[in-house]
Amino acid sequence: MSHDPLRPARPGAPGPTVTAAPAGLSWPLLVGAATFLLLLTRPELLNDGDTWWHIATGRWIFAHGAVPASDPFSHTFPGAPWTAHEWLAELFFAAAHAAAGWSGVLALTAAAAATTLALLTRYLLRHLAPIHALLFVALGAGLMLPHLLARPHALAAPLVVLWAIALVRAREAERTPGPLALAALLLWANLHGSFPLALLLAGAFAGEAVLAAPAKARRPTLRRWGLFLAVAFAVTLLTPHGFDGWRFAADFQRLSFSLSRLGEWRSPDFQRLQPLEIWLLAGAALALVRGLRLPPLRIALLLGLLHLALQHVRHGELLGLLAPVIVAQPFAAQLASSTEPENGIDRCFLSLAPPAGRAATAAVLALMLGAAVLAHRLDAVRPAAAATPAAAVQAARAAAAPGPVFNAYEFGGYLIFAGIPPFIDARADFYGDAFVARFYRAVTVDPPELLPQLLDQHRIGWTLLQPQLPAVAALDRLPGWRRLHTDATAVVHVRVPAAGQ
Repeated sequence: MSHDPLRPARPGAPGPTVTAAPAGLSWPLLVGAATFLLLLTRPELLNDGDTWWHIATGRWIFAHGAVPASDPFSHTFPGAPWTAHEWLAELFFAAAHAAAGWSGVLALTAAAAATTLALLTRYLLRHLAPIHALLFVALGAGLMLPHLLARPHALAAPLVVLWAIALVRAREAERTPGPLALAALLLWANLHGSFPLALLLAGAFAGEAVLAAPAKARRPTLRRWGLFLAVAFAVTLLTPHGFDGWRFAADFQRLSFSLSRLGEWRSPDFQRLQPLEIWLLAGAALALVRGLRLPPLRIALLLGLLHLALQHVRHGELLGLLAPVIVAQPFAAQLASSTEPENGIDRCFLSLAPPAGRAATAAVLALMLGAAVLAHRLDAVRPAAAATPAAAVQAARAAAAPGPVFNAYEFGGYLIFAGIPPFIDARADFYGDAFVARFYRAVTVDPPELLPQLLDQHRIGWTLLQPQLPAVAALDRLPGWRRLHTDATAVVHVRVPAAGQ
């Protein structure tokens, strides 16, 4: 039996009978192309200071031919141990930036998102009528796109979906996932630190397989899935860091203060309309109207994903992308038991359900490539000014500001990219919770004496902070400091040499 998790539904499988569209187009191809072209016009994907240091890390790896095991960037902890757990994604981003500038970075991120939604669409069409499949995809996209940024998690998203599809397909065929799934896991482990989730998902489906097996087959089923889990765990160790990748995942969860300061790690604010609220209402309506029933372990999976989404905004995309894969087959089985006739919209959409033809695929890919080339030639894409203190840094350099910098957390990535060692950057796991907490107390002037203590302790020569930070006003009053530059993005203060120096 084939192990391909993307193979179209076999004859007799749940799902409608379809006839290919004359033009050879398909829903996955159209969804992917539409996603790519839409995101190619959204420079907001670059609105994150982390993108700068990810590219800089990739450039460092290219230049040295190795993955850094210690910090090559900061002036506060130079040479301290550091796990560059997203090294492969950083190589991709650095290569895209070197080849096509910021439009290349944007196109790479858009292509990853397009692939993610195309894979999800293709799998859902195995079981569901197009109208239902597209509804699930739209709900998933609604949770994924708000958190989509040019960062490693975007490149890992297609592999998350591919891994989930492989697990579900294996359960449908009463086997274990094949080599393609393990290859996806290998890439995932080297692209992003979220790969432990893959083992949790696999463990849940292994448990479901054992519980669903007849009594005589439970022991062989347990052996097969146990062997698969052992191999999958071994695959996650095939990174430059080995066990340190797992240690990073455990240590990161203990950064309670750092995570509480970052918007993407906070809970959703339901005082205003959230994509998650729409998803929850749609899910409740589905369960109430259709009486959706799921195996116990799939219910546990959904509740776990929902917990993560309610705990941290950034995990909403996991719920949006994985929940449709988990519920598609049981939902399709319950739909098949009803006598609801096909309507006109269903018949119209069915023609685009089969896989796309080669000519149509080539034409659409050529269109996407042409759009990316045009975007590069227009050269209109730039990161947001809020994370790009270019004018302030230029002013500090022109004034030959002495000594190391004390910078805002959000500006650390830009400084690394510009070749200036930062005081702090977004690698909270590297700096540690205590250092991050002390930094935030200093920039909020709580207590007031902490800021001058840090400036003197680290022999700071100039500061680079957002105008709204309380530390800016404190520096205006602090003896031995003067304001050098002010704009809407950043304020620069420089130390005034004492008499005789």
